[in-house]
Amino acid sequence: MLERILQTRHDWPTLLIRLAVGLIVFFPEGLQKLLFPEILGAGRFAAIGIPWPDVLGPFVGVVEIVCGAAIILGLLTRLAVIPLVIVLIVALLSTKVPILLGHDFLIFNLPHINRYGFWSMEHEARLDLCMLLACGYLLVAGSGAGSIDARLQHHRPA
Repeated sequence: MLERILQTRHDWPTLLIRLAVGLIVFFPEGLQKLLFPEILGAGRFAAIGIPWPDVLGPFVGVVEIVCGAAIILGLLTRLAVIPLVIVLIVALLSTKVPILLGHDFLIFNLPHINRYGFWSMEHEARLDLCMLLACGYLLVAGSGAGSIDARLQHHRPA
């Protein structure tokens, strides 16, 4: 099983996807959830309607930091993207579906923005959707060349 997790193509362009996912989005977003909890962490989670915001805000921040760092390094990349896909799906359900519908959805509150509907949701969801596709790519392709996974795969006995 570990062999399948570590298996990766040795292509360098995958490094660009890893850097986009880990370095540009998740690692810094996780840090900001901890550094600015009222705006991006527990406070935002409470405003959205996510239960237990004082627990889940910091928890999601730590998950984004740890998984983002693992993806940057290319360490167990396939495993690291799974929690991030869950975070992205929750983000889409909790913040983008209410925008699409123009009203609260399940337990999630409608944010106050200038417009609602499909085009507004698409605009607000563009980064989430790009990250979801990029995580899907890493889940399928692995971490690529220049990763710890590639080094571990290369040094494993046959």
